[in-house]
Amino acid sequence: MLKLAVPTRAETFERMREPLAQRGIEVSHVRTDERTIAIADSPFDEYDAGFVFPPRLAEGGVADALLGVPWVNGREAILRSRHKGEALAHLSQAGVPTPETVVVSDPVDEADLRAAFEQFDPPVVVKPNATTRGVGVAKAHDLDSFLGVCDYLDLVHDYRATGDQSFLVQEYLPGARDYRAMVVDGEYVGAVERRLPEDALASGQWKHNVHRGAEATGVTLAPDERELVRRAAAALEIDYLGVDLLVTDDRTVVNETNARPTIDSATKYEDGFWDDVAALIEATAASQ
Repeated sequence: MLKLAVPTRAETFERMREPLAQRGIEVSHVRTDERTIAIADSPFDEYDAGFVFPPRLAEGGVADALLGVPWVNGREAILRSRHKGEALAHLSQAGVPTPETVVVSDPVDEADLRAAFEQFDPPVVVKPNATTRGVGVAKAHDLDSFLGVCDYLDLVHDYRATGDQSFLVQEYLPGARDYRAMVVDGEYVGAVERRLPEDALASGQWKHNVHRGAEATGVTLAPDERELVRRAAAALEIDYLGVDLLVTDDRTVVNETNARPTIDSATKYEDGFWDDVAALIEATAASQ
């Protein structure tokens, strides 16, 4: 039986254990953070492959050296998708449509912030470069509100240990439908639409993140949307990828990508989803 090391114990870990076991892959949790590790004597068992490089890159690098396994989404793949500005820059250069975006590297003069804001028709979306689940994302309807959000970010960035000191300013697409599509080994394997309940929308909420109360419903994307998803994964050269689409009546853009996407219920994906995931893991293990 092929042995798979998985560094996290979130939803995906629990959902993948049984279906992969049925396909000859034993899934085990390998704890790489919030522990002590003596590097002279590896505490890890032997594995054939790893499933997504650990979320803490520094400790993950230690575990990677000691495990010595090939990864479905190794360190470089995670880095290409982790910072939203970098991923969007790669996608834009590859001809993949993305939202109009300005990347701000703090600190900058207020004149530069004003110039960035004036490139858009308000409101604008202000988004940290490296967070998930909608954390820290704000919408600013006027210049004063925008500068206020930037002031808060500037205060946060004064603590140099935060590392990343950049954020994105993006156009807001009102009424856009929000889809998370999944790609496995270059192929589209299904999608969900993420949508807030009507009462949440009526109260003014607008971020369609599942962790903020949105519901994920399995959907079938149109052929051109599927092709766009495949193009995004190919441009980033990432085998296992979540691709977030914003779709309006006249535009479809890739808003974000996630090289560590949560797997939803398999009923929301195409037939053969777990076969495709298992095949990618087996191919990764064979690549060593």
